[in-house]
Amino acid sequence: MMGVIRNSIEKSPVPLTKADFVSDQMVKWCPGCGDHSILNAVSKVFPEIGYKKENYVIVSGIGCSSRFPYYVNSYGFHGIHGRAHAIASGVKIANPGLSVWIPTGDSDSLAIGGNHFIHLIRRNIDVNVMLFNNQIYGLTKGQYSPTSPLGAQTKTSPYGTIEHPFSVGELVIGAQGTFFARAIDTNPPMMTEIMFEAAKHDGTSIVEILQNCVIFNDKAHEYITSKENRDNMQLHLKHGEKMIFGKEKNKGIRLNDRSLEVVTIGENGISEEDILIHDMHNPDPGIHLMLAKMSSPIAFGVIRAAAAPTYDDLMEEQIAQVKAGSNIKCM
Repeated sequence: MMGVIRNSIEKSPVPLTKADFVSDQMVKWCPGCGDHSILNAVSKVFPEIGYKKENYVIVSGIGCSSRFPYYVNSYGFHGIHGRAHAIASGVKIANPGLSVWIPTGDSDSLAIGGNHFIHLIRRNIDVNVMLFNNQIYGLTKGQYSPTSPLGAQTKTSPYGTIEHPFSVGELVIGAQGTFFARAIDTNPPMMTEIMFEAAKHDGTSIVEILQNCVIFNDKAHEYITSKENRDNMQLHLKHGEKMIFGKEKNKGIRLNDRSLEVVTIGENGISEEDILIHDMHNPDPGIHLMLAKMSSPIAFGVIRAAAAPTYDDLMEEQIAQVKAGSNIKCM
């Protein structure tokens, strides 16, 4: 077991397995799509979380990621483009005893659904967002998205995009996010661990998953995932541990004035004592924001998990207070 989840959602009286969440529907993603890896991680983590099967709800919008409700044997709602966050908010507020999960894409959430996305985060409603970031519109055949890199050549930018992309982590933390994590589809164990942490978090959890679209944006994340680069390009964060990475485990992150700096342990008087210790629970988002924005290496794992009141808890509390002070009493 990865840890303990404490909240009001009812637990399963019997142990569940991955098989309990496997759907009888044909999975229609392209062979080699990173979505298969994400689906596998979800079907593994749901039994570990331990809720009753009927207490899971998956709400999606439009896009390749939004086929998810069909592929998990649970309750689900396939909504319209960009509106999954609004629908999921209503589901959770109407029934706080549900575990609500939102699979969404960089286009579904950050373009047409951008306003719902930032206000879900600001309200801190206790739902879990899995944002598949393949830096392209996949379902509609290869237009550039809000996360496509500057200069990317796509069907709608044949000479290269002239728009600056969103940094998902920066957007989340800027919207007062209490939980932001980053995973990659080539590392299912990491995804499973992060999703478990997202379920434990009381509030809106955003998990950005760097995901490969083999048809319209293949190898978009190869500079991070390739065998030659991954050790020096991936910083795997663990709460309470030093930010050390690299093939020889001799590189680290230190705070130099008011910015993060990559250093080599053993050079220029640098020792492990100089390396930052990751504190994902720090209420001050300063270091978390710098980690989310860092481009070399890329930070993976739970970057931020800060405690704050949730919208759904505050709403329930307010309703109880109003009822207690009302002259009208229910029988």
